[in-house]
Amino acid sequence: MSTKTNPGNFFEDFYVGMNIPHATPRTVTEGDVSLYTALYGNRFAVQSSSAFAQSIGLPRAPLDDMLLFHMVFGKTVPDISLNAIANLGYASGRFHALAYPGDTVRTISEVIGVKENSDGKTGTVYVRSVGTNQKGETVLEYCRWVMVRKKDFGSPAPEPVVPKLPKVVAVEDLVVPEGLDFSNYDTDLAGSPFFWEDYEADEKIDHVDAMTVEEADHMIATRLYQNTAKVHFNQHTEKDGRFGKRIVYGGHVISLARSFAFNGLANAFKIAAINGGRHVAPIFAGDTVYSWSEVLSKDELPGRTDMGALRLRLVAAKDQDCTAFPYKNDEGKYDPAVVLDFDYTVLIPRKP
Repeated sequence: MSTKTNPGNFFEDFYVGMNIPHATPRTVTEGDVSLYTALYGNRFAVQSSSAFAQSIGLPRAPLDDMLLFHMVFGKTVPDISLNAIANLGYASGRFHALAYPGDTVRTISEVIGVKENSDGKTGTVYVRSVGTNQKGETVLEYCRWVMVRKKDFGSPAPEPVVPKLPKVVAVEDLVVPEGLDFSNYDTDLAGSPFFWEDYEADEKIDHVDAMTVEEADHMIATRLYQNTAKVHFNQHTEKDGRFGKRIVYGGHVISLARSFAFNGLANAFKIAAINGGRHVAPIFAGDTVYSWSEVLSKDELPGRTDMGALRLRLVAAKDQDCTAFPYKNDEGKYDPAVVLDFDYTVLIPRKP
């Protein structure tokens, strides 16, 4: 039998210090941007209009930050997640240089932790992934941990290594794009009159909008990112899996929830950091996604008086609106409707 095909890595194939250069580089095009908009309906003005982007000092409309994230993430799947059961969480994510249509991104990952699970059939792998552009500039870095199947249940467990990751990216470590100038910022075109000063810590915002996920939508999206994880596509095998059907790529939920966040946070145009995140529960085609946000903190940016940072908790729920802000009960258990708990930091203009 030929051994030229790649079966993907299993848990026992990973070790701390392992470096993985991922295939294949991806040139992100205007067509990719249009398809991303068609899938999620994102409306942030800076990413939607080159004229608007130029009015704040950028050369043209940059890529949506989550589109960039998915493109960088997708490169890692054949090597890290092909035999995964679930992507468990994120931390220590920072967006660096802006990316634009025509840029080519590639990704390299380092294994920073491994820990076999108590069932002896799976283990958790921790990786740090770095995406760069064609100039070698870093555009994104983040850590994630994923549950991966073992190939040989009898193989010995490795010495457990669980990395200590920060709970939040420090404000002084945020990367602010060069050249930004908000002196001509048009709130009418941006879609909101609310600046950094208008938000308060502990404020909760119901984003109102919702979208039902269709089978074709989530699979087209996942193919767009060249994410090859079997659990999203193969009904022939997944009918005998944990859920009896294909699960939706967790990043699809993040993009939906972020798109809905325009309604209430339209001026929060730039994601600067991913502090942490958890896919609380899977979703499937036919589920309807809603979202709400909580302002965790307001932070001034060093050396900037024209822009501030908001640390936000973005919560997505399925088949339940968010007027009551579903999250956790007094015992710390998630509401059954919650599917995503995402902690991230955005940049937003201050009042002139």
